[in-house]
Amino acid sequence: MSDAQTRPAAHSLVPADTTEDVRARGAGVSRQVAVLPVGSFEQHGAFLPLATDTLVACAIAREVAAVHPVHLLPPVTISCSHEHAAWPGTVSISSVTLHAVIRDIADSLRRSGVDALVLVNGHGGNYVLGNVVQESSARAERMALFPAPEDWETALERAGVETSLLTDMHAGEIETSILLHAHPELIRPGYETSDFVADDRRHLLTLGMSAYTDSGVIGRPSLGSAEKGKRLLESLADSFGAYVSLLTSAGDSVADTTDGRK
Repeated sequence: MSDAQTRPAAHSLVPADTTEDVRARGAGVSRQVAVLPVGSFEQHGAFLPLATDTLVACAIAREVAAVHPVHLLPPVTISCSHEHAAWPGTVSISSVTLHAVIRDIADSLRRSGVDALVLVNGHGGNYVLGNVVQESSARAERMALFPAPEDWETALERAGVETSLLTDMHAGEIETSILLHAHPELIRPGYETSDFVADDRRHLLTLGMSAYTDSGVIGRPSLGSAEKGKRLLESLADSFGAYVSLLTSAGDSVADTTDGRK
């Protein structure tokens, strides 16, 4: 039986690497970069699963790993989803706990010789991840948060996504498209008729999502397609190259690795 026949399906959330795979990949690069998908377990309307953000983060991370020589990690599946607490099924941990988990993972990776870590965030409510990266960078540790809004904007343009990042807040065109491409078997009927727009969400942190939507959807899932999902992931994998260059560079200047663009 061939290696390909014995490996889990490509859509598995858990990487199938052995320790020798990691050793061999590390021998071919000057500095190893690990990729950690960070998702959530929260409501995504009646048609997307609670694990949507984790599935999206893993889909991005898998696409990145298919293009770049990174050490792909299993996902963090529960995070900071407190704004969705009004819906059954949502589970959260505190920002303090998530911060500690990421720090512990980064410390463990460095002990094993992997000193650069990219957090692939699938949930907008994980604000603390930005603090983790800032604090790590201040300690001269190599860490990054991906995708940045600019990476998403480029991906939206390349994929022909019609909804803006403001409008496409939750269970909308982007997430529906990525799951239609990566996990179509997990989408329930109803996304074609569930569009709901609420662009003014200035009190979201105080009132939660339930103040702005009854269904849990804010966006236009009816515009989603598998082809858009495929193009979104391809664009994000392309954008990731700049992060690899930055984290593996001997220098410390962003300008040195991004052609002077910040």
